[in-house]
Amino acid sequence: MASPPPPPPRWVVELNSPPVARTKSTIPDPPGYTGASSGNKKQIASSKGEVRKAPTTEEMDTLKLKKAWEVALAPVKQLPMTAIMMYMSGNSLQIFSIMMVVMAFKNPFMGLMATNQAFEKFESEGTRGNLLAVKGVYVAMQLLALALGVWKVNGMGLLPTTRSDWLAWEVARDPMETAIPAF
Repeated sequence: MASPPPPPPRWVVELNSPPVARTKSTIPDPPGYTGASSGNKKQIASSKGEVRKAPTTEEMDTLKLKKAWEVALAPVKQLPMTAIMMYMSGNSLQIFSIMMVVMAFKNPFMGLMATNQAFEKFESEGTRGNLLAVKGVYVAMQLLALALGVWKVNGMGLLPTTRSDWLAWEVARDPMETAIPAF
């Protein structure tokens, strides 16, 4: 004959049946708090009855433009951290510094390619003219991030900036005179 299953643990019982709500709390509400537990019923009913008016198109355009500026300036907020990480990774060819350089080039390129997608949610008739300037600043910030990647590649010695980097295309000089040693 099978024995009945053991009773569930106490925490399971407490979890399945939430505690009874207390009607009066001994802790006072913080200053400025107007909750359902404090105040009279008339204040609560009047606050629920108020309906917020819809924003005008000018207000919406202003808000969209502010948000567009936040998106446009977001790449420049990442530059100090990226610069510190690149400086700390060193100039030698290691996997970490190579990954940093790849990310330094990939992120601005992807941002430049997705410029219109980043700002299409802010486009309206009222913001169309101002959005062109915002997009220009966004492109400038992406190019600044790209310049940081070029700085790192130059620091690693991967950019051909010296004469010795171009020796394969250097033409050998023809001597005007030759000297033959005598024995």
